[in-house]
Amino acid sequence: MPIATLEELRELYPPVLERARLKTLSKLDTHCRAFIEKSPFLTLSTQGPDGADVTPRGDAPGFVHILDDNTIAIPDWRGNNRLDSLTNILANPAVGLLFFIPGALETLRLNGAAHITADSEITHRWTTNNNHPATALIITVHEAFLHCGKALIRSKLWHDDYKSKIPPYGQMLKDQIQVDDTAEAMQASIEEAYKTKLY
Repeated sequence: MPIATLEELRELYPPVLERARLKTLSKLDTHCRAFIEKSPFLTLSTQGPDGADVTPRGDAPGFVHILDDNTIAIPDWRGNNRLDSLTNILANPAVGLLFFIPGALETLRLNGAAHITADSEITHRWTTNNNHPATALIITVHEAFLHCGKALIRSKLWHDDYKSKIPPYGQMLKDQIQVDDTAEAMQASIEEAYKTKLY
C-alpha cells in the first residue's frame, strides 16, 4: 500500500535533527554567495501544467549573478529551443535549484520564485563571442541551505569508480526518433553544434 499521510511517513524516520531544521535561511549569506560564485553547474526544477521537469544549467563559475541577498540571475543560453523550463515558469513561478562544485561533497539548495526577462540591462550582463542570452531568469530566493554530502559520497560522483562508456548521443537519438539521417550524420551535427552554438 502506498504511504498516504505525513503521519505514516514520519513513523518510518527518526525526528529531524535540530541543526537540519535550523539551517534553512531566508536569504543568501556569505557561504551561500561563495558557493554560487564558485559553482559551474546547477539543476533547475520547475512545475507546469504537464508535470515536473528538471534541466541542467552550466557555464564558467560566476555565471549565476547575485543581484542582492534574495535575488539571482541566470542566463538562458542556447539550447534545444523546447523551452520546457521557461514554459513551466510562465504557468508556475515556483522553482528549486541545486548547485554543484566539482570536488565538493556538499551542495547548495535554493527554493524560490522565478520570472523571465528579456531586458537588455540584464541579458547584456553576459557576453561570449559577441553573443548575449535571449532571456534570463530572475529568481527571488525564499529558502537557501547547504545540503550534506551523503548522496555524493554514496555515488562517488567525483571519482572514477562508476565511469562507463555509453553509445554516442547521435546513435541513441537515432534509435529513439524516426528520422532519415544516419547516426553518424546526427553525431557530426551534434558535435558541430557543441563547437559553434554553445552561446
